[in-house]
Amino acid sequence: MVASFFVLSGYWGSSVVIALPPPEDTPEEILRTQIIIEARSPIDGRFLTAAEYIQLQAQLQEVPPPKLDPKIREQIFLLRLRKTLFQFFPFLNF
Repeated sequence: MVASFFVLSGYWGSSVVIALPPPEDTPEEILRTQIIIEARSPIDGRFLTAAEYIQLQAQLQEVPPPKLDPKIREQIFLLRLRKTLFQFFPFLNF
């Protein structure tokens, strides 16, 4: 058993192992600490500065005014209410 151990250790000792990344590769730890000062637009993909990106995000978060006619919105509300009532009272027929 001891002889086989020496044979195996001799075999493993002759192989070449490269465990380090190439020197030009930037480590992930350094990449995580870098401050991002430019961004891409989610609309068209063009490069933006940090201030432009913040302005664009604020514009995208604003809720646009409703475009549906109030009568149609009321009809949708009533249909949803009717559907909910049917879940609780399936025997109603209206």
